[in-house]
Amino acid sequence: MPIHLTLEETMNHFFAMLSRIKYIDRWALMRNARRENLSEHSLETAILAHGLAVIGNTYLGKQLDAQRAALLGIYHDATEIITGDMPTPVKYRNAKIKDTYKEIEGEAAHTLLSMLPGEMRSSYEGIFQKQEEDDYLWLLVKAADKLSAYLKCVEEEQAGNREFINAKRATLLSLENIGLGEVKYFLEHFADAYGKNLDELTGGESL
Repeated sequence: MPIHLTLEETMNHFFAMLSRIKYIDRWALMRNARRENLSEHSLETAILAHGLAVIGNTYLGKQLDAQRAALLGIYHDATEIITGDMPTPVKYRNAKIKDTYKEIEGEAAHTLLSMLPGEMRSSYEGIFQKQEEDDYLWLLVKAADKLSAYLKCVEEEQAGNREFINAKRATLLSLENIGLGEVKYFLEHFADAYGKNLDELTGGESL
């Protein structure tokens, strides 16, 4: 028999619920040389979003809040704890599916926020409910999300897995079409290193 809890009874479940992000696997429809969970992906997206913002500030004359970009990256897929990870080809198959999924994501965000005490909720609403002042940072997070997917494809290819060849090509094209200078700089200066082995990364010296 299912257990039905009141809103008040779930008000302190937020962090325990978020901890379950590690149980959500990505790329579930594809054969993986190494499985990737949503917790790993969220950390990598946060690192990349922070890095893109720093690139923007350092080389493109921008004044971006890199720490805020990292924070948004940490939580960008948190609603998938409730919805699960829907494969991209399905999620964006047509406008109806895309709009319906966005509505479901909104409901999932509301559910997660309701698991916080009321006094804390406002500190998280600006993360789950997008703010206009964060629009450009969210573009960077979206780009970081795609970068993480592209780098996963590179990793799988390096492991001899041909399953990700088409995904790698499509994701790279998508990244190039984003048109952000930060992404262009990253691809030109940092992406190639992901195809190197440990000896090549460290100059052959043991860590």
